[in-house]
Amino acid sequence: MTGVSEGSQQRGSLKNEVYRITLWNTLLFASLMGLYYWFARLRLGYTFSAMLLQPVVIAVFVGLLLGNMQTAMIIGAGMQLVYLGVTSTPGGNVPSDPALAACISIPIAVKAGMDPNLAIALAIPFGVIGVFLDQLRRTLNAAWVHMADKHAETANMAGIMRCAFLYPALLGLVLRFPVVFAANYFGQDVVESFLKLMPHWLTHSFEIMGGILPALGFAITIMVIGKKSLLPWFIGGFFAVLYLKVDIMAMAIFGTCVAFLIKGLAKNEGAA
Repeated sequence: MTGVSEGSQQRGSLKNEVYRITLWNTLLFASLMGLYYWFARLRLGYTFSAMLLQPVVIAVFVGLLLGNMQTAMIIGAGMQLVYLGVTSTPGGNVPSDPALAACISIPIAVKAGMDPNLAIALAIPFGVIGVFLDQLRRTLNAAWVHMADKHAETANMAGIMRCAFLYPALLGLVLRFPVVFAANYFGQDVVESFLKLMPHWLTHSFEIMGGILPALGFAITIMVIGKKSLLPWFIGGFFAVLYLKVDIMAMAIFGTCVAFLIKGLAKNEGAA
C-alpha cells in the first residue's frame, strides 16, 4: 500500500509540474506577443515599424516561438495577401489593423491546428477591433498635447519630450498589450470550443471565404495603383493557381511573358 501511495504521489507531482511548465510557457508566449505588438506600433522608424507590422513578419516571430515555422508562414503569407493593399488614409487612419489580426489569429491557429483558410477568415474581425483600439489611443493622446502646452509656457523641454514620446508609449502599452495578451492566453480554448459548436457547413463556408480573401487583397492593390484594367489579370492568375493547381513559379513566368507581349503590341500600335 505504501508503494502504491508513493507512486500516486509521484504521478500527481509530475502532473502538477507539467501543468506549471505549461502555464509558464503560455504566460511567457502571451506576454511576448503582447510586447511585440506594442513595440511594432511604437513607430520607431517608419520603414522598420512597417516591416514589423506585416503579417508575414509576425508569422516568422510566431513560428520561432512555437517551433512550427511552416504552418505559421502558410497562414501569415495568406493573410499578407489579404492586407496587401491596405494603406493609411489622410490622418494616418487605416481601414483595418493587420498587425493585431496576425498577432492574435496566427498563434491561435497554429496551436489549435486550424485550417489556414479558416484562420485567415477569422482574422478579419480582429483587424477591425484594432482600428477602434487605435482610435481610442488617438483620443486619449490628446491629453499629452495640452500637457505639453503647459510645459512650453515654462520652457520645460524635458516635460515636452516626455509628452511627445514617453507618455504616448506608455499609454500604447496599457491599451495594446492586454488585448493581445488576453487573446493569446485564453484564445485557444475559446476558439477550439467555438469551432466544436460550429456546424460543418459554416466552418466550410469560412474556409471558402478565407481562400477568396487573398483575391480581394489583390483587387485592393489594383485599386490603389489605379490600374483597374489589370484587375482581370490578377483575378485570373489567382484562381488559376488555386483551382487549376498551376505552380506559382510557372504562373509568374507566364504572366511575365504576357506582360512583355502586351507591352510590345501596344508599342507597335503606337508606332503605327
